[in-house]
Amino acid sequence: MKYIIFGLGNFGSSLGQKLTEQGNEVIGVDNDMGKVDALKEKISHTVCLDSTDQFTVSGLPLKDTDVVIVAIGEDQGANIMTSAVLKNLNVKRLISRAITPLHENVLEAMGIDEIVHPEEETAERWAKKLCLKGVVDSFELSGQYSIVEVSVPAKYFGQTLQEIGFRRTHNLVVLTTIKRKEEKNIIGINRGVKQVQGVASPRTLLEEGDIMVIYGDNKDIKRLLNDK
Repeated sequence: MKYIIFGLGNFGSSLGQKLTEQGNEVIGVDNDMGKVDALKEKISHTVCLDSTDQFTVSGLPLKDTDVVIVAIGEDQGANIMTSAVLKNLNVKRLISRAITPLHENVLEAMGIDEIVHPEEETAERWAKKLCLKGVVDSFELSGQYSIVEVSVPAKYFGQTLQEIGFRRTHNLVVLTTIKRKEEKNIIGINRGVKQVQGVASPRTLLEEGDIMVIYGDNKDIKRLLNDK
């Protein structure tokens, strides 16, 4: 997959390196030439430019990029301006970093649907979420096993775990399911919230929009996602 990361601080540079190591094509962007030079051997491509200038940013291969990430952390103004520029340029998928609750509210008001909090989530977790299609979130227990939030595949809508024979079929354990619900935030903007449904049982019914929290071997998790 192809990624562009704006902001090569601690989070942006770590994410860029991990995505590159996993075989993705990554363009790292920063207005600090020192950071760009320091990472040119560690990230697929690095570019020095002003990300708040729409004309300059439009020269990047945005149409061919699967995910664009605004990882700018030190300058909230530059973060918001860059997010606005990318929103105007209609990138395929935009993820922006929020520093404070107010900053997050501003991004939500701008229509940014995916917001990352690096202080709470590691670059490694985000690299896995971005690389494995269908993964909502993940927590690696070891190099071999993970707990992962996965969107329910369409072929399982309307079926129970018992009817699917999930553990037998995929060698994975469904720990619980999560339903998405929309609520208004303090400024009246709709935002998605997750509601955990309790411990999963054979009678747990999977519905469109649900998320499964599964545990198992990373190889079996990848096999499930590739089979979707």
